[in-house]
Amino acid sequence: MQLSERVKQIAPAKTLEMAAKAREMRAQGIDVISMSLGEPDMDTPEHIRNAAHEAIEGGYSHYGPIPGIPSLREAVAEYQNRQSADCMKSYTQQADSIVFTGEDVIVSVGAKMAIYNAIQTIVNPGDEVIIPMPSWVSYQEMVKLAEGRVVAVPTKYEQNYCLTPEELRAALSERTRMLILCSPNNPTGSIYSREQLQGLVDVLRDFPQVTILSDEIYSCLSYDAQATTMSVFQELADRLVIINGVSKAYAMTGYRIGWMLSKNKPFVVACTRLQGQQLTCATMVAQRAAEAALRGDQTCVEEMKAVFAERRELICKMAKAIPGWKFRNPQGAFYLFPDVSELGGGDVVAERLLEEAHVAVVSGSAFGCPECIRLSYAISTEQIMEAMRRIANCYKGHL
Repeated sequence: MQLSERVKQIAPAKTLEMAAKAREMRAQGIDVISMSLGEPDMDTPEHIRNAAHEAIEGGYSHYGPIPGIPSLREAVAEYQNRQSADCMKSYTQQADSIVFTGEDVIVSVGAKMAIYNAIQTIVNPGDEVIIPMPSWVSYQEMVKLAEGRVVAVPTKYEQNYCLTPEELRAALSERTRMLILCSPNNPTGSIYSREQLQGLVDVLRDFPQVTILSDEIYSCLSYDAQATTMSVFQELADRLVIINGVSKAYAMTGYRIGWMLSKNKPFVVACTRLQGQQLTCATMVAQRAAEAALRGDQTCVEEMKAVFAERRELICKMAKAIPGWKFRNPQGAFYLFPDVSELGGGDVVAERLLEEAHVAVVSGSAFGCPECIRLSYAISTEQIMEAMRRIANCYKGHL
């Protein structure tokens, strides 16, 4: 059977690959602690599970509208508008943010598919897409599938792995069609400040052909200060695509509901047309559960965030005792991303930790930063403590 060239060029997802290795070792009776996946270990809140059950009993088992059921699309728009309003409260200068309606929303099967569809809708063969590195593993592969050209821009530890205006301007060209930003960031946990984002927006004024894809899937998981949504920049209204979903904030990874928002009507129409041929609609039961998540009591989000904040403090405290690790405390998401170049780099350290310490982490090479490793602290406190003790013993740290 022939395999297409486009599929043969796709790299495997290293995060999933490492998780699979951990499962194989467990099946052999080896006690492996996996810190490889970005998946909350909490249960989906009860009121959301109840909404899914009610949807099943209520007959939500048929096809729905391609871009999502209207009530969920409206809930997504209201959710995004609340985030914008919350961000604007802290600004001394008065300005208008982008206001979304349900018509600006396309619901998809997870944020991953929303990103994929946005790239497929915008990028033509040979078009350039700027991706600050390190970045989530799938961005580059999605661009390749659209036959676009990835312009990977390495960011610096000293800048907390945030793209600077100077780096952005140097990477832009007349062939640039998209810039992908992720804040809070996977894998670094970094958050762009309002001022940093404004610096990038100032540069983008000179390149009106560039679409900004803002991946805000971790927007609810910021610890030291609220993450700024790109929808506060009204001037980007006609070329901004915001990505989000329920997976991380509500512990609903398996429900597979994400979305995109855009005020650009031709883009929304075209992307809906693509989704109609590709998907038909996201699962109706999951859509009803997602609506319950967005419209219901948000205490569950704050409670989970508080747990992650405690785990962040714990893992950072323990990581400081490990020789050869250099890192900044993550500001959001649930990842620690230490530079381990003194110990041989990410590939060497990840392999050693799996084989000797029986702790699964992901090499930074998967994210375009081979000197680092990524550890997810979306696991229990007990597992974090045991994993960090094993790592410290491996490198003769003192815990």
